[in-house]
Amino acid sequence: MSIKEIQEEIIDEFSMFDDWMQRYEYIIDLGKKLPLIQEEFKTGDNLIKGCQSKVWLKGEQTEDKIVFTADSDAILTKGIIAILIRVFSNQNAFDILAANTEFIDKIGLKEHLSPTRANGLVSMIKNIKMYALAFDAKK
Repeated sequence: MSIKEIQEEIIDEFSMFDDWMQRYEYIIDLGKKLPLIQEEFKTGDNLIKGCQSKVWLKGEQTEDKIVFTADSDAILTKGIIAILIRVFSNQNAFDILAANTEFIDKIGLKEHLSPTRANGLVSMIKNIKMYALAFDAKK
């Protein structure tokens, strides 16, 4: 499934909820289902700078795809990174770099986060794109 198709799926899912309390609960549920990063990867090198909470992100290349795993010490943040991993994991570096993140605005996520969490969201996306850039440069 393409990045755009996954983003459209997420937009549809969020449109089913009437209010933001339901959406927050959904985000938290997504975080609970996130396949966790292995403990050995919870290091300073994999810690995302700029997040209020601790968020670890690891990307590994398998064939031409990048597979991301992550974890966070905050339940809402864990849900946010779960959404991003759903969109960008198992995609190739070129598609990740070319992808826009308008779906975040379409679901209203950034406007319903505190300023520090919104900055963290931007940092998460930046780190995902940096992995893609690094793997793309290895070609």
